[in-house]
Amino acid sequence: MKSSVLAGMVAAGLLAAGGAWAIDMPALTKKHDCDICHEIEKKSVGPAWREVAKKYKGATKYKWGGVEYGLEEGLVIAVSKGSSGNWGDMPMPANDPNGAKKAEITELVRFMLGLAK
Repeated sequence: MKSSVLAGMVAAGLLAAGGAWAIDMPALTKKHDCDICHEIEKKSVGPAWREVAKKYKGATKYKWGGVEYGLEEGLVIAVSKGSSGNWGDMPMPANDPNGAKKAEITELVRFMLGLAK
């Protein structure tokens, strides 16, 4: 999906509510069970997606398994194969260890990164 299309989807999902911006999790988060551990604005089992986006805002690299990747590629690997240690002791389980859903995981990572303010 082109980033301009994704940006449009994010913008279309924004809703002004009492001066604050709210956004719903994409349907893919339910399909991949991301919503079990993550919310957009507040920490639950895992970190809030907006906090993750803020942490990586302006970053260009991500290290996973001792190898440095481009940010998006590295985050896709971390979500797909699982990760631990970046947000405390709770590990994130593998969501796509065989890479069969890479396009959807990439779309979710792009969505999350777009939440940085």
